[in-house]
Amino acid sequence: MRALRILLIVVVILGGLFVAVDRIAVHFAEGEVADRLKASENLSATPDVSINGFPFLTQLAGGELDEVEVGIHDYEAAAGDGEKIRIDDLRARMRGVRFSGDYSSATAASATGTATISYDELLKAAKSEPTEVAPGITARVVSLGDGGNGKIKVGVEADVPVLGTQRLSVLSTVRVEGEKVEVRTDSLPQLAGLDLAEESVRQITDFQQAIDDLPGGVRLDKVEAAADGVEISVKGSDVRLAG
Repeated sequence: MRALRILLIVVVILGGLFVAVDRIAVHFAEGEVADRLKASENLSATPDVSINGFPFLTQLAGGELDEVEVGIHDYEAAAGDGEKIRIDDLRARMRGVRFSGDYSSATAASATGTATISYDELLKAAKSEPTEVAPGITARVVSLGDGGNGKIKVGVEADVPVLGTQRLSVLSTVRVEGEKVEVRTDSLPQLAGLDLAEESVRQITDFQQAIDDLPGGVRLDKVEAAADGVEISVKGSDVRLAG
């Protein structure tokens, strides 16, 4: 019995040491992945990286990690014509992450994630300069906000002869169209009681925002209006973390 107790104590101690070494190793690996991701994506700050699954050392020996979670607080994506758009709190979950023998590169079999684009940031793509929609009448978009039920409220300001500045708002649907976020009004507004041509009004109320060059090559999947901005979902396959 004494020998059995000693054996159990040894097993417990060795098990504890293995867990400790495993956790130290995964913490070190998370730091390495974060540094390489920062360098490869030219990020201004080090991203958050969590390697899930236990034990880590057996995954490491097999050359593939079950799941890696990445968090980037502020990311500047390409917005077309040399412009940038800031994406807040990008969170991605990558599965089946295989890495090279020298750890210089890593690629995930699949990835899904979420992020937010603030209304102020999205407003940069809207028609903010006064544009003529009818003889003597100009209009522009002055604000974007949450319209409820997944809609965006688009604030429009129009300058009308005699009547002066008129303010109104319309509800718009937001969706993904290719590599762009598209905002399209559900119903056309009337300015000063005038029934303006649809094409003239839509050149003000409707617009698109390109979002290219997302981390690792993930792409836009879905988008929905929310309280603080539009929430986007991304997905991808053969997503590159480094190398």
